[in-house]
Amino acid sequence: MTAFAIGLTAVAAVAACSAPTDKSSSSTTSGASASSSAASSETSAPAGGDAKTATSAEEAGGMDALVAAAKAEGELNVIALPPDWANYGEIITKFGEKYGIKVNSDQPDASSADEITAAENLKGQSKAPDVFDLGAAVATANTDKFAPYKVATWADIPDSLKEANGTWVNDYGGYMSVGYDSDVVPAPTSVDDLLKGDYAGKVALNGDPTKAGAAFAGVQMVSLAKGGTAGDIAKGVDFFKELKAAGNFLPVDPTPATIESGDTPVVFDWDYLNVAAGKNVPTWKVWVPDGVALAGYYVQAINKDAPHPAAARLWQEFLYSDEGQNLWLKGGARPVRLDAMMAAGTADKALADALPKVTGTTTVPTADDVAKATEYLTANWAKAVG
Repeated sequence: MTAFAIGLTAVAAVAACSAPTDKSSSSTTSGASASSSAASSETSAPAGGDAKTATSAEEAGGMDALVAAAKAEGELNVIALPPDWANYGEIITKFGEKYGIKVNSDQPDASSADEITAAENLKGQSKAPDVFDLGAAVATANTDKFAPYKVATWADIPDSLKEANGTWVNDYGGYMSVGYDSDVVPAPTSVDDLLKGDYAGKVALNGDPTKAGAAFAGVQMVSLAKGGTAGDIAKGVDFFKELKAAGNFLPVDPTPATIESGDTPVVFDWDYLNVAAGKNVPTWKVWVPDGVALAGYYVQAINKDAPHPAAARLWQEFLYSDEGQNLWLKGGARPVRLDAMMAAGTADKALADALPKVTGTTTVPTADDVAKATEYLTANWAKAVG
């Protein structure tokens, strides 16, 4: 593993991740929905391949044919992609400009679970999501809804970070961190510092950990720091119970706006989100606790009932290209092909060098960890923290 990798293990072994603003449980809809005049899901690539069943660009008739079929569809429906999350705003813009395809971004602040619900509720309709960006727990529970597909750069993706048939593929990830305004609070040196009076009413967790993956991972990270594990998270829940009792827990979902306004001066979140959220606050710092490096990847998948199947596959090709991977890197996230791109000299090295530094052994939760932690949180979070 290089200094840039974040733990090369299977998606089933990745911490449960949802989404903020928390890519979390918000039901607010913003961004344009797909047009009802979207192309039929039975799009055929000009060279003879059926885009709906193609498991590679080759099966779609080649990359040129896939591009032509996607342009003929003219649209792509994405969901739960906040523009300030891992640089998705620029990624969406660049894809649309490059291929002349209208990208309809629905419910940017929705959770991973909301993505699946939308696909179920809109099945057979032109507004249904074409693609998913999911936390691991939700992804592994819904593989029957995905269409297998292998991008052209498939060989660069470690085997442990993709399903062998292309049903799902890890895309980008990071480390759980604590962001803080150094003008408001002293620099923490341990999670226990957050229990002190200096942090009264100032510590926010990105969402409800029973619904939002970033918050889920925050509890796991604290559990590790307190001597627990990523699966046995009782110590993490106890910490937040103590944090609340001390008057330090702030029950507000942090956003770039709350950080800029000073309403959430201390935030548990993925490092790339903390970096991005604090870009307008010069005194904002991001800290991955020493020796407590909890990593997690998100997952890409294609909706098997995608109304724009060619555009869905072309989107995957774009995301896993050098251009797409560097755009995620620009957002502070660690793209899944980063090691291969560093070796090939195609990664933006300056951006890679600027990633938050991490010490100690990386922990990537196992599937069993996720299951145990989920069960414990479901039974205990509400009564411990509310």
